[in-house]
Amino acid sequence: MKKIRTLIVDDEELARKNLEFLLNDYCEGIQVIGEAGNVREAKKFLNSNKIDLLLLDIEMPNGSGFELLESIKDEIDFKIIFITAYHEYALKAFKYSAVDYLLKPINPEDLQAAMNKVKPGLDKDSPEKIEALIENMGKRGEQLEKIALASMEGLQFVNLDEIMYCESQDNYTQFFLTDGRRIMVSKTIKFFEEVLDQAKFFRVHRSNIINLRYIDKYVKGEGGFVVLKQGARIPVSRRRKESFLQLFHYQ
Repeated sequence: MKKIRTLIVDDEELARKNLEFLLNDYCEGIQVIGEAGNVREAKKFLNSNKIDLLLLDIEMPNGSGFELLESIKDEIDFKIIFITAYHEYALKAFKYSAVDYLLKPINPEDLQAAMNKVKPGLDKDSPEKIEALIENMGKRGEQLEKIALASMEGLQFVNLDEIMYCESQDNYTQFFLTDGRRIMVSKTIKFFEEVLDQAKFFRVHRSNIINLRYIDKYVKGEGGFVVLKQGARIPVSRRRKESFLQLFHYQ
């Protein structure tokens, strides 16, 4: 089996050694071929070595992990997994941008699960994905604007205002966009309920999340239903009705 050639970038030597120890102990097929303690060292290594996987810390002195990616984004032909102690906002940015991450302190089971998904030579992160992440991270304190949707055709980057509503299809979620496009994504609607901005989106039914800005009217009933601006009729479940109406200060 081909080894996954891996570079670890973290400013703390102890953290790098601990991660390498965990990889050797729990993750078969991972070959750590280099370590770097800062952006300059990482760029120098990448200029002369081909890797399959970059394990990248974010906060480092003399340049962050994002600065490294910004400087090499057109040359990325490997998988990136962020190693981070970042707070909730950054984790949401990771999810919006469809990038993989591990939280510090690293749990061996989480590390093993992440490594099991990496396919040497095949699993790569696109410049578009990295650009979306950098853009979302730049929105610190503001609302995120762009989400990466992984469809059968690949990643599609969609502005949140383009999403009319989402519909559950078993373990998949179908996105209905304002221009008439539909995008099927291999994640559950529960995942997107947790990720999408709750100030803009609301799960009105076990099968549907709607973009609140596109509501045209609400029709009363046992649960009732909403009519969106392009005519879609979306049911409101009985148990979500009260919370939904409270958004508009209506009982």
